[in-house]
Amino acid sequence: MEQPVLPDGFRFRTAVEAGPQAAVQAHVDAWAPSSFTAQGYEGVRRTPPYRGDLHVLVEAPDGTMASSTIMWLDEANKTAQFEPVGTHPVYRRLGLARAMLLHGMHLVREAGADHMTVVCLGAPGHPKARGLYYSVGFRRFTQDVPLIKTGG
Repeated sequence: MEQPVLPDGFRFRTAVEAGPQAAVQAHVDAWAPSSFTAQGYEGVRRTPPYRGDLHVLVEAPDGTMASSTIMWLDEANKTAQFEPVGTHPVYRRLGLARAMLLHGMHLVREAGADHMTVVCLGAPGHPKARGLYYSVGFRRFTQDVPLIKTGG
């Protein structure tokens, strides 16, 4: 597996190191407008598979948490899932998310996972997300199809 490379001045952090406020702000910045709050994050942290050491952020030189992802490890099945994955709009297209995914895969491998998944908007209108995941070795596994019932 490829080694992650961040631009000069950027560094990997975990939510344990960065703290709850930084983790929440990273999420809000990546998905603005977002209603995510410290209270919501507390609920995430209480979810049994959540591990703060597998909640990875990329810190910019100015201290902004520029990118973030949570890896949900299923120890019994030796699998992990990235969800969510996001980058602050100011820091997009710098390779941060790609490096973060590679770093995360190394972390979950050390934690015992031998299989990774990611849920991605696969619609034709979202090629950048797919391109990111393909660039680190993911391949299409399955696709959801929205179904709509009209009428009574």
